[in-house]
Amino acid sequence: MKKNFFTREVKVGIMVTVAVFVIYFGLNFLKGIDILSPTANYYAIYNNIDGLVTSSPVLVKGYKVGQVEEIQYDFSKENSFVVCISVTKDVLLPKGAKIELFDNGLMGGKAIQIVYSPLLPDQELYAPGDTVESAVGTGLMAQVAGDLMPKIQSISEQADSLIRSLRVITEGNALKNSLISIENTTANFDQTSIQLKKMMNNDLPRIVKDVNGITGDLKKISGNLSTVDFAATFASINHTIANLNLLTDKLNSKEGTVGLLLNDMGLYNNLTSTAANADKLLIDLKQNPKRYVHFSLFGSKEN
Repeated sequence: MKKNFFTREVKVGIMVTVAVFVIYFGLNFLKGIDILSPTANYYAIYNNIDGLVTSSPVLVKGYKVGQVEEIQYDFSKENSFVVCISVTKDVLLPKGAKIELFDNGLMGGKAIQIVYSPLLPDQELYAPGDTVESAVGTGLMAQVAGDLMPKIQSISEQADSLIRSLRVITEGNALKNSLISIENTTANFDQTSIQLKKMMNNDLPRIVKDVNGITGDLKKISGNLSTVDFAATFASINHTIANLNLLTDKLNSKEGTVGLLLNDMGLYNNLTSTAANADKLLIDLKQNPKRYVHFSLFGSKEN
C-alpha cells in the first residue's frame, strides 16, 4: 500500500505558510513597501518629530522613494529620536543632503523629504547606514499663515476703517437728516397718491364723458362732411381761380382802360404833369386869391 505524503497535517502547514506569506506581502503592500526592490537605510536625529510615525512616506521633490522604517527614542538625551528611513538603492544621497521633517498636507500629517542639490561628477556620497544631517521644514500651515497674515491684517485695518466711517455716518446728523427727508418724501408721496386717487374717482369720469361728447361731435362732423359735394366745390374754386388769372392777365396787358392806366407810360406822364400843374395852380390860388375870385365872380375890370 502506497503511503500518502500529503497528510492533513502537511496540508495545514502549507496553508499556514502561504497565509503568512500572503499576509506579510499584503501588509507591506498596504504600507507602500515594495519588498522585492532592494533598499538602503539612512538615519536622522531629531529633538521633536511632531507626530511622525513608521510607514510615513519619504519623498524627493514630491515623489515617494521610500518610507520611515523605524523610530527609536531615548528621552534621557536632548535629541531623543533616531529616525530610520529606507529608500530605494537608486536614490543616492550626496554629502550635504538633509533629511527634513515637514507637514504633508493641511491635516497636519508628517512626512520626510530628502533635500539635496544636483549631484556633481566626483561628489562624495553617504553610504547606507550613515546618519544624515536632519532638518525641520516650515509647516504648510505656517507658510499659509505667513502668506495670509499680512493680507488678513490689511483687510482687518480696512474693515476697522470702514466700521469707524459707518459709525461716524450713523452717529452724525447727515443720516438723521436723510432719514427725515426720506420720511417727508414718503409722506408727500402718500398725499400725492391720495390726490391722484381722488382725481381718478372724481375728475376722470367727467373727462371721459367730455371726451365721449367730443367724439360724438366729431362723428357728426364727419357725417356732415360725407354729404358735401367736394367735386362741385373744387370745380367752383377752380373756376374762380381761372377768372382771377384772366383778370390778372388783362391787368398786365395794355388792352382796356385799367390795363392802359397800369401799363401806358405816356398816360402816366400826362397824369403826373397834370397833377404838377394842378399843384402849381393851387399854390398860385393861395398866393393871389383876388385874381381868381375877381375873375370868377364879377368879371374883369380895367385897371
